[in-house]
Amino acid sequence: MRIGQGFDAHRFAGDASRRELWLAGLVWPDSGPGIEGDSDGDVAAHALIDALLAAAGLGDIGSLFGVGADAHGAGMHGSAMLRETVAHLRDHGFEPVSASVAIVGNRPKIGPRRAEACEALTAAVGCPVSVTATTTDRMGFTGRGEGIAAVANALVEER
Repeated sequence: MRIGQGFDAHRFAGDASRRELWLAGLVWPDSGPGIEGDSDGDVAAHALIDALLAAAGLGDIGSLFGVGADAHGAGMHGSAMLRETVAHLRDHGFEPVSASVAIVGNRPKIGPRRAEACEALTAAVGCPVSVTATTTDRMGFTGRGEGIAAVANALVEER
Protein backbone atom coordinates (compact mmCIF):
# COMPACT_ATOMS: atom_id res chain seq x y z
CA MET A 1 0.00 0.00 0.00
CA ARG A 2 1.15 3.52 -0.81
CA ILE A 3 -0.34 6.89 0.10
CA GLY A 4 -0.17 10.20 -1.75
CA GLN A 5 -1.32 13.75 -1.20
CA GLY A 6 -2.48 16.32 -3.73
CA PHE A 7 -3.43 19.97 -3.74
CA ASP A 8 -5.04 22.31 -6.26
CA ALA A 9 -6.30 25.90 -6.24
CA HIS A 10 -7.93 28.08 -8.88
CA ARG A 11 -9.44 31.54 -8.97
CA PHE A 12 -13.08 32.01 -9.83
CA ALA A 13 -13.83 33.34 -13.32
CA GLY A 14 -15.05 36.93 -13.54
CA ASP A 15 -18.69 37.82 -12.97
CA ALA A 16 -19.23 38.28 -16.72
CA SER A 17 -18.04 34.74 -17.42
CA ARG A 18 -20.53 32.23 -18.73
CA ARG A 19 -18.30 29.41 -17.52
CA GLU A 20 -20.14 26.69 -15.58
CA LEU A 21 -18.95 25.86 -12.09
CA TRP A 22 -17.65 22.27 -12.00
CA LEU A 23 -16.58 20.76 -8.69
CA ALA A 24 -16.24 17.17 -7.47
CA GLY A 25 -17.36 15.88 -10.85
CA LEU A 26 -20.62 17.84 -10.72
CA VAL A 27 -21.90 21.02 -12.33
CA TRP A 28 -23.20 23.52 -9.73
CA PRO A 29 -25.86 25.66 -11.43
CA ASP A 30 -26.81 28.95 -9.81
CA SER A 31 -23.56 28.98 -7.80
CA GLY A 32 -21.99 31.93 -9.57
CA PRO A 33 -19.23 32.03 -12.16
CA GLY A 34 -17.14 28.94 -12.75
CA ILE A 35 -13.51 28.26 -12.01
CA GLU A 36 -10.72 29.46 -14.30
CA GLY A 37 -8.47 26.81 -15.76
CA ASP A 38 -7.33 25.08 -18.92
CA SER A 39 -9.79 22.27 -18.12
CA ASP A 40 -13.04 22.69 -16.19
CA GLY A 41 -11.06 23.88 -13.15
CA ASP A 42 -12.46 21.15 -10.87
CA VAL A 43 -10.05 21.53 -7.94
CA ALA A 44 -11.40 18.43 -6.17
CA ALA A 45 -10.74 16.21 -9.18
CA HIS A 46 -7.35 17.80 -9.81
CA ALA A 47 -6.23 17.35 -6.20
CA LEU A 48 -7.34 13.69 -6.37
CA ILE A 49 -5.36 13.21 -9.58
CA ASP A 50 -2.23 14.54 -7.91
CA ALA A 51 -2.81 12.36 -4.83
CA LEU A 52 -3.28 9.21 -6.95
CA LEU A 53 -0.22 9.91 -9.07
CA ALA A 54 1.89 10.76 -6.01
CA ALA A 55 0.87 7.53 -4.30
CA ALA A 56 1.98 5.52 -7.33
CA GLY A 57 5.13 7.60 -7.85
CA LEU A 58 3.97 8.57 -11.34
CA GLY A 59 4.43 12.33 -11.29
CA ASP A 60 1.65 14.88 -11.14
CA ILE A 61 -1.26 16.26 -13.15
CA GLY A 62 1.03 18.43 -15.28
CA SER A 63 3.24 15.50 -16.23
CA LEU A 64 0.23 13.42 -17.30
CA PHE A 65 -2.01 16.05 -18.91
CA GLY A 66 0.36 18.92 -19.70
CA VAL A 67 -0.07 22.59 -18.95
CA GLY A 68 -1.67 25.35 -21.02
CA ALA A 69 -4.45 25.86 -23.50
CA ASP A 70 -2.92 23.39 -25.97
CA ALA A 71 -2.24 20.62 -23.42
CA HIS A 72 -3.80 17.15 -23.56
CA GLY A 73 -6.02 18.03 -20.57
CA ALA A 74 -7.26 21.35 -21.96
CA GLY A 75 -11.05 21.44 -22.09
CA MET A 76 -11.46 18.11 -20.24
CA HIS A 77 -13.83 17.58 -17.34
CA GLY A 78 -12.30 16.46 -14.05
CA SER A 79 -14.15 13.13 -14.09
CA ALA A 80 -12.71 12.23 -17.49
CA MET A 81 -9.26 13.21 -16.26
CA LEU A 82 -9.73 11.01 -13.17
CA ARG A 83 -10.76 8.02 -15.29
CA GLU A 84 -7.72 8.48 -17.51
CA THR A 85 -5.51 8.80 -14.43
CA VAL A 86 -6.85 5.54 -12.98
CA ALA A 87 -6.22 3.78 -16.31
CA HIS A 88 -2.65 5.13 -16.22
CA LEU A 89 -2.21 3.79 -12.68
CA ARG A 90 -3.55 0.38 -13.69
CA ASP A 91 -1.19 0.32 -16.68
CA HIS A 92 1.63 0.73 -14.16
CA GLY A 93 0.39 -1.95 -11.75
CA PHE A 94 -1.52 0.14 -9.20
CA GLU A 95 -5.13 0.04 -8.03
CA PRO A 96 -6.90 2.82 -6.07
CA VAL A 97 -8.11 1.61 -2.67
CA SER A 98 -9.49 4.68 -0.91
CA ALA A 99 -9.39 8.46 -1.24
CA SER A 100 -10.61 11.64 0.40
CA VAL A 101 -10.80 15.26 -0.67
CA ALA A 102 -11.33 18.39 1.42
CA ILE A 103 -12.68 21.39 -0.49
CA VAL A 104 -11.72 24.80 0.87
CA GLY A 105 -13.89 27.77 -0.09
CA ASN A 106 -16.99 29.83 0.55
CA ARG A 107 -18.97 28.56 -2.40
CA PRO A 108 -20.63 26.43 -3.51
CA LYS A 109 -22.14 24.97 -0.35
CA ILE A 110 -21.07 21.32 -0.44
CA GLY A 111 -23.31 19.92 2.31
CA PRO A 112 -26.57 19.66 0.34
CA ARG A 113 -24.82 17.70 -2.44
CA ARG A 114 -22.09 15.90 -0.46
CA ALA A 115 -23.48 12.40 -1.10
CA GLU A 116 -23.83 13.16 -4.82
CA ALA A 117 -20.22 14.47 -4.92
CA CYS A 118 -18.95 11.33 -3.17
CA GLU A 119 -20.86 9.16 -5.66
CA ALA A 120 -19.53 11.06 -8.69
CA LEU A 121 -15.90 10.88 -7.55
CA THR A 122 -16.24 7.26 -6.43
CA ALA A 123 -17.58 6.33 -9.88
CA ALA A 124 -14.68 8.12 -11.59
CA VAL A 125 -11.94 6.67 -9.37
CA GLY A 126 -13.38 3.19 -8.79
CA CYS A 127 -12.86 3.18 -5.02
CA PRO A 128 -14.59 4.92 -2.11
CA VAL A 129 -13.99 8.69 -2.12
CA SER A 130 -15.14 10.84 0.79
CA VAL A 131 -15.70 14.58 0.42
CA THR A 132 -15.48 17.18 3.16
CA ALA A 133 -15.58 20.96 3.00
CA THR A 134 -14.47 23.91 5.07
CA THR A 135 -13.92 27.63 4.87
CA THR A 136 -10.99 29.72 6.05
CA ASP A 137 -13.11 32.13 8.13
CA ARG A 138 -12.66 34.94 5.62
CA MET A 139 -8.85 34.60 5.57
CA GLY A 140 -6.80 34.39 2.36
CA PHE A 141 -7.96 34.16 -1.25
CA THR A 142 -10.58 31.48 -0.51
CA GLY A 143 -11.92 33.48 2.44
CA ARG A 144 -12.25 36.59 0.30
CA GLY A 145 -14.19 34.57 -2.29
CA GLU A 146 -11.52 34.97 -4.97
CA GLY A 147 -11.07 31.25 -5.53
CA ILE A 148 -11.33 27.72 -4.26
CA ALA A 149 -8.86 25.02 -3.24
CA ALA A 150 -8.80 21.31 -2.41
CA VAL A 151 -6.50 18.90 -0.60
CA ALA A 152 -6.74 15.17 -1.31
CA ASN A 153 -5.24 11.94 -0.07
CA ALA A 154 -5.27 8.61 -1.89
CA LEU A 155 -4.29 5.08 -0.96
CA VAL A 156 -3.23 2.76 -3.78
CA GLU A 157 -2.20 -0.86 -3.80
CA GLU A 158 0.53 -2.27 -5.99
CA ARG A 159 -0.76 -5.33 -7.84
